[in-house]
Amino acid sequence: METHFHADFVSGHLDLSKKTGASIVYGPNAAPKFDAHIAQDGEELKVGNVILKVLHTPGHTMESTSYLLKDENGKEVGLFSGDTLFIGDVGRPDLAQKLVSDLTQEKLAGYLFDSLRNKIMPLADDIIVYPAHGAGSACGKNMSKETTDTLGNQKKTNYALRANMTKEEFIKEVTTGLVAPPAYFPLNVMLNIEGYESIDKVLERGQHDLSPEAFETAANETGALILDTRDPQTFAKGFVPNSINIGIDGSFAPWVGAMIPDIKQEILLVTDEGREEEVITRLARVGYDYTIGYLKGGFNSWKDAGKEVDQIKSITADELATLKSKENVEVLDVRKESEFLSEHIQDAKNTPLDFINDSMAQIDKNKTYYVHCAGGYRSMIFTSILRARGFDKLIDVKGGFKEIKESEKFQLTDYVCPSTLL
Repeated sequence: METHFHADFVSGHLDLSKKTGASIVYGPNAAPKFDAHIAQDGEELKVGNVILKVLHTPGHTMESTSYLLKDENGKEVGLFSGDTLFIGDVGRPDLAQKLVSDLTQEKLAGYLFDSLRNKIMPLADDIIVYPAHGAGSACGKNMSKETTDTLGNQKKTNYALRANMTKEEFIKEVTTGLVAPPAYFPLNVMLNIEGYESIDKVLERGQHDLSPEAFETAANETGALILDTRDPQTFAKGFVPNSINIGIDGSFAPWVGAMIPDIKQEILLVTDEGREEEVITRLARVGYDYTIGYLKGGFNSWKDAGKEVDQIKSITADELATLKSKENVEVLDVRKESEFLSEHIQDAKNTPLDFINDSMAQIDKNKTYYVHCAGGYRSMIFTSILRARGFDKLIDVKGGFKEIKESEKFQLTDYVCPSTLL
C-alpha cells in the first residue's frame, strides 16, 4: 500500500509485488504505468483480522492517501499518514508542482489544509500517527525526532494543526522557509510511476569484483565515476585519484542524490571489504542502478599493486587556530546557510555543499583554503569533489565546527541583522 509516489527513495514495490504476488495499492488520482489497484476514497481493505480504510488526503501530492487502521473489533487505532502529516510538521507542498504544470505550491497547500481539517483532524485523539518520515528528511522542514505520537497531542503541538488557523495563514506558514529539494527527487518520482530495473539485476551487475588493473581499465574506458564510501578520515589518508568520498555511515543516500546529477551515471565503487552489496543496494534505493563493479580487496589492493595514490591533507581545529593566529588564512564553511548564520568563525566564507557548483565559482584554484562542516562528513565530500576537478589546495579540518567550538581558540560570530531591516 503506497501513500503516494515517493520522491526521496525508490519504493521497491515492483520487486515486492513480483516476489510475493501481492497487489500494489494506490489511492485516488494515481496513474502508474504498471498494474495496480487504484483504491477509492473510503474503501476498506481487509488484511487478516484488521481493516485499512482509504482516506484520500491530497496536498503533498494529488494522489496522497492515508490509511486508517481498524483492529479486529472495528476500533480505529492507527493512521499511516504518509507525507500528509508528520510528527511536528506536514508534507511540503512544492514537489508535485514540478511534475504537473498547472499546480502551484499554494494550490497544493490549500488542498493539504482541507485534507487535514476534513479527513484527519476529526479522528479520535487516541489514534497513533505513523508518518512516512522523521527528522532529517527533505520532505518536510520541521519534523520531530520522535517517530510516532497520538493525534491528540499533534493537535496541541503541531503548528499546522492549530484549530484557529485560517487557510490563508496555513498556506503562508507551510510555504515559508522551503529550501530547494534535492535534484534527484523528480527522477525518483518518475521511477516510482513508470517502473525501474529489478534489484536482482542491479545487484548482479554491480557485484563484479575487479582487480586493480581491471578497475583502472574500467575507469579509463567507461567514464564511470569512482565513489569511495569509506570513513572520511580513512579516505583522506589515501584514495584512488579522482574518486569522490561519500561515506556509507553518514547521510549517504541524500548526498549521493544531491552530488551525482545523473541517476544513469555508471559508478565504480571502493568500499570497506564486505560492504559492497550494502552500498549497491543503498545506491539503488535512490535510483542509482548503474554500479558496474567494485575494487576487489578494497583500497589496500590498489595500494599493494603499486598504483598511484592521492591524499587530502587534514588538520585539527587546534592546528587551524595556531595557523590563524600567525597569518591570514581563508576558511570555507560548507554547512547550510542557516547553520552558518547561527554561528561561524569570524571572516569565514559560507560555501554550502548543497550548492557546490555555485560555491566552486567563488574559489580560486591558486589559493589555499581550510574547509570545515559540522562534523567532518560534508567537508570531505566537498573537498574530494573539488580535488577531482583540479582544486588541489583545499585542506580539511577534522571534526568540523564541533571541534572548532570545543577548542575555544576561535573568535565566533553570528548573524547580525542589518539596520536597514530593523
